Amino acid sequence: MLSYRHGFHAGNHGDVLKHWVLVLCLEYLKQKDKPFFYIDTHSGSGLYSLTDPYARKTGEATEGIGKLWQAAKWPAAMAAYREVIASFNPHKLVRYPGSPAIAAALSREDDRLRLIEMHSSDLSALQKQFARDRRVKVLEGDGFVDVKGLLPPATRRGVVLMDPSYEIKSDYGKVIKSINECVKRFATGQYLIWYPLINSVAAQRFSEQLQKLPCASWLDVQLAVRCPPQGHGMYGSGLFVVNPPWTLKQQLEETLPELTQLLAQDDGAQWSVQQHSE
Repeated sequence: MLSYRHGFHAGNHGDVLKHWVLVLCLEYLKQKDKPFFYIDTHSGSGLYSLTDPYARKTGEATEGIGKLWQAAKWPAAMAAYREVIASFNPHKLVRYPGSPAIAAALSREDDRLRLIEMHSSDLSALQKQFARDRRVKVLEGDGFVDVKGLLPPATRRGVVLMDPSYEIKSDYGKVIKSINECVKRFATGQYLIWYPLINSVAAQRFSEQLQKLPCASWLDVQLAVRCPPQGHGMYGSGLFVVNPPWTLKQQLEETLPELTQLLAQDDGAQWSVQQHSE
């Protein structure tokens, strides 16, 4: 079991990997003038204070975005991600934008965002944050189920981010089932599935299950910042990308060695990238 409410872990190493890759995918879609559709199935509250009790209790941002923020030089491929983070922190690092805020910051006037959330407090925060943004609709519901009704988008161009808490083991099976159904409805869409690296059978088998999804191409990236612990602590994370941009693999392979070194907590830090294309 993994407790992964966004507020407790905002800005940690998992967020860095997930949101950096999200930025790369959205920037790739923006190379064309045609609008795109962004769906976040587990949105959270959208924006997090790194000084509130939730963040300070774990201090995980210090080992994630905090390390990058203090670095003298960021990897070149992370420039757009850095610009987004800086736009929320004009003086010092005190806030971390979640995926909804990052996607909104990168979206253009004609792009559309659909943010799904079921927790009442997070839902309320999302609604308040995007109340005046006509591009965004905040939806209350179960992201595993409700995402299907939003596909395919009219533009036939889009990104779906699936980032559940994995607080219960059944989340792994729900991800597989949901993505299978989504791909049937919108086969050409990009799907980003974040997952934790922890010492549990369900988690360790998850990457192999994702690689069996019925899709023409995928990329599976993992970043471990330390050796696996004896217990169930998260020592890294992965991001599985269905229909990745053709430029993504090279960007990752050129950047991950430096990023891994920056985020490393011990000698067990390592990265990997696997890819399949029919």
